[in-house]
Amino acid sequence: MDQIELETAVDPLTLFRAWMKDAVAGEVNDPDAVALATATPDGVPSARMVLMKRLDERGFCFYTNAESQKGSELAVNSHAAMCFHWKSLRRQVRISGTVAELPGADADAYFHSRSRLSQLGAVASQQSRVLASREMLVDRVQELEQEFPGEIPRPDYWRGYVLRPERIEFWKDGEGRLHDRFLFSRNGDGWRKVRLFP
Repeated sequence: MDQIELETAVDPLTLFRAWMKDAVAGEVNDPDAVALATATPDGVPSARMVLMKRLDERGFCFYTNAESQKGSELAVNSHAAMCFHWKSLRRQVRISGTVAELPGADADAYFHSRSRLSQLGAVASQQSRVLASREMLVDRVQELEQEFPGEIPRPDYWRGYVLRPERIEFWKDGEGRLHDRFLFSRNGDGWRKVRLFP
């Protein structure tokens, strides 16, 4: 996307889709990888990488273990932020808003689209809890493989989430650190757009 399109864009979701298309074409690994920041009720933040699996009218969708640190934090503080960084494209997108759970049918559909080993891993993992050894995890996966020779049921704690954006900022690298930054803020049913200093 050239500079004129960045400056004239009025819909941040359309602009994001264009940038994601460029990232899919230009990034070697995981163009959908995004840093997800959550916080405790007291505002203590934590961040980790997740994969954004879909963008639709609801927002930016991802899946995780609801009993993990991020799941536990989202259960008590729905405010969250994401940051995409496509280094080779010299672009960044920051998103903030609130997170809600997706319907169980969404989680079922995505869970069963994953590889069998990924499904087994999701069932075996007590994410974010202490693990005594890697062998324990491998053994648990092997036990589950015997227990579920056919379809693996999605565990209740493995859920889908959607970040509903209130603010979306686009950053494009500029020569001499004269970067371009545009912030879209939700304004009723539309968006308000401003240019920011780099």
